[in-house]
Amino acid sequence: MGADLTFGPSNQQWHYSPSSKTYDLSGDSPRKLTIAATEEPEETFFTISPEATALVIIDMQNFFLDAKCMDHPNGLKAVEPTIKIISKCREAGIQIIWVNWGLTDQDLAGMPAGVMRGFMADVLQCSTKSILSYTGLGSDLGGSKGRCLVSGTWNADIYEPLKAHVRASDLHCAKSRMSGLWTPEQPLWKTLKERKKSTVMFAGVNTDQCVLGTLVDGYNAVSLLMADDQVTCHVLASFSCTTFHSRGFSKVTNTPGLQRVGTVSWLTIVVALLRKEPKRLHFQMSLNVMDLSLIAQAYSPRMWGEDQMLIRGLIE
Repeated sequence: MGADLTFGPSNQQWHYSPSSKTYDLSGDSPRKLTIAATEEPEETFFTISPEATALVIIDMQNFFLDAKCMDHPNGLKAVEPTIKIISKCREAGIQIIWVNWGLTDQDLAGMPAGVMRGFMADVLQCSTKSILSYTGLGSDLGGSKGRCLVSGTWNADIYEPLKAHVRASDLHCAKSRMSGLWTPEQPLWKTLKERKKSTVMFAGVNTDQCVLGTLVDGYNAVSLLMADDQVTCHVLASFSCTTFHSRGFSKVTNTPGLQRVGTVSWLTIVVALLRKEPKRLHFQMSLNVMDLSLIAQAYSPRMWGEDQMLIRGLIE
């Protein structure tokens, strides 16, 4: 058995014990929480400091989840697991942070055309659907729904079943791009630094877009864990099943007691094409963090057609 290993900067070191297969991210914290991995070969464990950890919940808003805005059954499947994750994190003393689109007129004035296009599918395709959701960021969604994802509107508010689980101790950070960490000036970035949160767990919708974009942008700043809350995904091309491997990410599941966490060396996202008779043809590619960042920043929800993808690797 090899010797114990220590790596990372002095103020954020990781310690690995080969004998116990444990990564210790907790530093000198008096309170420690050890949880088991889901992806690492053979049993691997992680020890974290609850005080230095935050659960970041992304885009669980009325716009993405309420039937008055859009039909998103796979997104709704994430609600109950997210509630369970919130409960377990509260018990462990982990900070809850809600990160949502909350645009201002100033944000809209400087919004890149590519991002705007991603929210204009119904207009670009001359859709005749009864509910038109993708009519453009800042557009009037009609009735009392307000302007699309603009701060203070009903559609930008937290989805009601989840809002019932918000507490006064929770923190709220607005974002103006797919990623909540796209510059150091973003509220989430500042909050994590000010609150000294060095380990971040992610949950929310959609995994391949705003969740992944935020996770990738945080890769070089904090330790990242991916919450297993059955979130949905679209994919860049029509592969029947694609597995992306990217070093440096982790996965947390919603099992009782927050007992399981995923690997720090690989995040495996398996996306399978949903058809009437799904076929699981495997295609694998290795992507570095830059590749994933480009995907997260460039991809828009309906750009590549109507094929819908559901992340399998996060729920199996």
